[in-house]
Amino acid sequence: MNRADDHILVRRCLEGDIKAFEGIVDRYEKIIYNAALRIVKNQDTAADVTQSVFLKVYDNLKRFNERYKFFSWIYKIAVNEALHTLRQTKPTDELGDHLVSTEKNPEEVYRENEQEDKIQDALMRIGRDYRVVIVLRHFHDLSYDEIGYVLDIPEKTVKSRLFTARNLLKDILQKEGL
Repeated sequence: MNRADDHILVRRCLEGDIKAFEGIVDRYEKIIYNAALRIVKNQDTAADVTQSVFLKVYDNLKRFNERYKFFSWIYKIAVNEALHTLRQTKPTDELGDHLVSTEKNPEEVYRENEQEDKIQDALMRIGRDYRVVIVLRHFHDLSYDEIGYVLDIPEKTVKSRLFTARNLLKDILQKEGL
């Protein structure tokens, strides 16, 4: 995702070009959905969060500051919306089934899915604050600075939470035999 392309799309949206907003949705929908899913742990809720995020983005596009990456701005909205939704609902639903790749044989897929399920389960067993920094850093490759911006916390807090989260995950995964 090119920063300049994002800024062009934003400018075109602000000028009333609906196709440009569709371009933003196409570019970020899957990323926002996956981030929401990792936080709220429910496919339907993640879809609702994704829709809310794009409504908020559309309504607040004029507030976007082009000095920053658009990705960081939209991701911050997504994380905040997912956390808000999580606070509003009682966590009772489990994650749905994983999609199976046709490029691997069934045994490989089974082993990978089993391992991914254990990792996902371990991730869901740590606290929300720790889970969010792991997702942002390791699943979306955000820098410490970008994570701090998204979560509105100091970079030192990001580093501290990541250190603790990694240790918590390591302990859980070792107990699970991974």
